Amino acid sequence: MDIPTETRSAVVPLARALGGAAVALALAGSLGGCTLLAVCLGVSGCGSTVTDPSTPPSHGPPGASADSPHPWHTGIVATTFWVGEVFDPTASDGSQVYSTYDSLWMEHYGGCDGTTASGVCETEARTAANGYFPLEITPLENPFYLDLPFDDINDPAAFARRDSVVPWAGEAPYAEHSGDQGFSYLKNRWVELGYGDATCFAQIQDAGPGEYDDAEYVFGSADERPLNDRYGGAGMDVSPAVVGCLGFDELNGEQAGVNWRFVEEAEVPPGPWLEVVTTSQVR
Repeated sequence: MDIPTETRSAVVPLARALGGAAVALALAGSLGGCTLLAVCLGVSGCGSTVTDPSTPPSHGPPGASADSPHPWHTGIVATTFWVGEVFDPTASDGSQVYSTYDSLWMEHYGGCDGTTASGVCETEARTAANGYFPLEITPLENPFYLDLPFDDINDPAAFARRDSVVPWAGEAPYAEHSGDQGFSYLKNRWVELGYGDATCFAQIQDAGPGEYDDAEYVFGSADERPLNDRYGGAGMDVSPAVVGCLGFDELNGEQAGVNWRFVEEAEVPPGPWLEVVTTSQVR
């Protein structure tokens, strides 16, 4: 078995320190994009990953890739939202018929991202049987989507400072759209999410919840907490596909303990999240 350098560097010092105690590496298969690696010592009580104390801890979920330059945000509360949801018709941000990036989001998506009963769009349970896709429609855009609390289009403060806080603002194609309020730096960006042993990927398609200029949390490198104090202090909303993929405890609730980070498109592994990829810009 070819042991990765980073694993070998963690195990060898421990083995020497224990006077040659047996070191066992158990590699489990992958499920739903999640790969498990258990590093155990041949002593009683073995059952958790053992790492070299000199190696900085990873904040990612079990099985998460370790090659992205973007930092982890850990222990975040996530709530559920879906295209077509109307949870507060009196609030400016109370409808998912449209998003901050798409005034006709529901139409462009292909309809209610759930089930419609008596004219009301409700969420639905998703399973791996069909890749966590909706059961009543064929989506025209990626059903794996989320929002984060930085609206770089319609929040004046966020738009004004996006060039200085968004890590990829100086890269193509973003740099050429500096000052362009018709081009978002956030829309369609990929995010890796983990909960428990599951890892899934999704694209940003809206902003929220509760805050729209929380750059310190969204782009910070010190695992800052979200400014939002509503909805259990949620730092993101995620789609029904993500809820099913990650195996949340509730279909439509507040789920604590979610880890996430930005990833580059080239880092996104094969999975149902690549079945339909959203490429549209602000409209």
